[in-house]
This record gives sequence, C-alpha cells and structure tokens, in this order.
Amino acid sequence: MGGWFSGAAASASKAGVAKDAKGALRIALAILLVANVAAAWMYLRPVGGGPEELRRQVASLRRQVAERRLALAQMRQLASKVKLAKTEGDQFLTNYFIGRRALSSTIDAELINAAESAGITPRDQAYSIEPIEGSDDLSMLNVTANFEGTYDQLIHLVNRLDRSKLLLIIDSLQATPQQGSGKLSVGMKLDAFVRDDGQ
Repeated sequence: MGGWFSGAAASASKAGVAKDAKGALRIALAILLVANVAAAWMYLRPVGGGPEELRRQVASLRRQVAERRLALAQMRQLASKVKLAKTEGDQFLTNYFIGRRALSSTIDAELINAAESAGITPRDQAYSIEPIEGSDDLSMLNVTANFEGTYDQLIHLVNRLDRSKLLLIIDSLQATPQQGSGKLSVGMKLDAFVRDDGQ
C-alpha cells in the first residue's frame, strides 16, 4: 500500500511539473508572439517614419531651407536699397535744401545772381521761416521778393529761378505795369526748404 501512494505521489508530482512546464511554455510563446508583432510593427512603421515618409520630410526640409535662403537674400537686397535710399536722400537734402547757418547769404546770392542774369533790377526782400510738421530738422522758407524790369526780363528771371541749384518753388507772381515806362513792378513769393545743419 505504501508503494502505491508513493507511485501516485510521484505521478501527481510529474503531472504538476508537466502542467507548470506547459504554462511556462505558453507564457514564453505569448511573449515571443508579442515580441514578433512589435518587431513587425517596428519594421513596417519605424519610429521616425518609413523610408517614403522620411524622403517626404527631407524634401519638405529642403524646400524650407530654400525658401529661407530666398527670404534672406530678399532681406539683404532690401537692406541694401534702404541704405542707398538713405544715402541719396541725404545727398538730395545737402544739394537742394539751404543750410540754416548760410541761409541769408545763400538765398540773397541766388536771387541777386538770378536777377543779374535776367537783367532785371532787384528791390526789397523779406523772409520768414515756418517749421514743417513732422520734421525736427527741416523748415519752410517763405521769401517775398520784388523786382523791376521788362516782360522779357521777367520771363528770363522765372526761367533762371526754375533752373536754380536750390529747390525754389514760385508760389505766386504779380506783375503790375508802371505808367509810361514800359516796365513792370514784380512781386514774387517763393518757397524754399531749410535743413538744420547743426547750428
């Protein structure tokens, strides 16, 4: 009887071990199956994307780099144009606007030279300066100048002032004939621009 129990216990022990081995084998097979599915997923859908997706990303990045280079070139070209415009603007102000320090001598000389060139006689002159709204260093010079001469001399004077190196604008002109002399009394209003040159 004791042999039978020991045999039954041994076979039950073998059956338990076999059952444990089958369970362990099933667990191992399940782990292998999950690992294979994960490996297949990683192969078909890599973390960074598939080869075609990576090619699309590279092409997109290359397009972005090209667009940024083009934008940078355009910005450099714009900066160059702004610099040129500033230089030309400063040169225009220097050439055509009267410096405040030499204002009276410059405008007097210009009007006298124009009158002499036209053969017309200069009379009295008056000046007034008004600030230009929105500018700290530019002003408007209002000139009232009177002359006496013939109609032809007046035409020459207007032509000479129109060709002046300064930016002179004839705002108004009145010519009144003098009795019996064939001459005109001319009243002219001119506008010019004054730049602050550090006074």
